[in-house]
Amino acid sequence: MIEAAWDDIGMSRALERAKQWARAVKRDVAALWIAGRDPRTPLAAKIAALAVVAYALSPVDLIPDFIPVLGYLDDLVIVPLGIMLAVRLIPDELLAEFRARAAAAPRRPASVAGLAAVIVIWTGALGLLAVWLL
Repeated sequence: MIEAAWDDIGMSRALERAKQWARAVKRDVAALWIAGRDPRTPLAAKIAALAVVAYALSPVDLIPDFIPVLGYLDDLVIVPLGIMLAVRLIPDELLAEFRARAAAAPRRPASVAGLAAVIVIWTGALGLLAVWLL
């Protein structure tokens, strides 16, 4: 009985940490979207930020989620690593401002460019596969 209560407490803490992490990722993606359009952001940070945002906000994944294990790796590994890289390239004062603006924004942005990039990559891969098979 006591062990079950401890397990419930541990699970609820883990769930709460996961929710906080997910909110932070969403906020940082929105902050990077703002950073990519701000003239004060260094060029390397802009490029990294816009690439991460385009991919993170694309409605289509590079690796579809229906592929076991690999389908979720991009959501769990690629996007957070890209966010960490882009965040490191942005000066702290600007990042704090962008995060505050992102937290206050009523909705998150969408990425048509990310969708287009994923479609181009998949089309190219399918074309190469067709050439290889023929």
